[in-house]
Amino acid sequence: MKNTLIAPSVLAADFANLQRDVEMINNSAADWFHIDVMDGHFVPNISYGMPVIEAIKKHATKPLDVHLMIEKPERYIETFAKIGADIITVHYESTIHLHRTLRQIKAAGCKAGVVLNLSTPVSVLEDILSECYMILIMSINPGFGGQKFEEITYTKVSKLKEMITKQGLDTLIEIDGGVTDKNAADLVKAGADVLVAGSFVFNAQDPVATIENLKKITAV
Repeated sequence: MKNTLIAPSVLAADFANLQRDVEMINNSAADWFHIDVMDGHFVPNISYGMPVIEAIKKHATKPLDVHLMIEKPERYIETFAKIGADIITVHYESTIHLHRTLRQIKAAGCKAGVVLNLSTPVSVLEDILSECYMILIMSINPGFGGQKFEEITYTKVSKLKEMITKQGLDTLIEIDGGVTDKNAADLVKAGADVLVAGSFVFNAQDPVATIENLKKITAV
């Protein structure tokens, strides 16, 4: 039976009650905290900065999966590692020297991953896969929570899984955007290993039960 990892997106949490929501994730069946960092340039929105991540780390008992939606992420890798990132993913579209940036993340003591926007084909990863702990496939356009899941994601996941298997790697596939109990099982069948859920978890009447249910329906 597969243990699909669930990473609630803190972007959808209640920032007036952040410690409460962090404790909720700690006490739930969730595996990671998903932390979205936005700079207002690479994506048209700004999220939270380093002091907030530092505060989350202080209370979190699970790994921080930090998704950098920022231009030239290589400028800040060491800082994010220092404040508590366990995994750092950077957008393929955001850095010119991707290979160097992945090596930089690993040298800083974190697991390294690449994120692909909706319009970027998985084929661009062929020569870089062996450097990646994880590939994050965006199933919405990055920058805003609560968007509708895009169906093309299933095909991209299947193609990527095929590529990973062909190269004999164990690179994880993560999905971010519009994940719910309606598409979670199908995403795992297509090859996903990690599911990010934001609004679906935090807008639920019982977030802990919602996370538990996602774990159950993805144990295929």
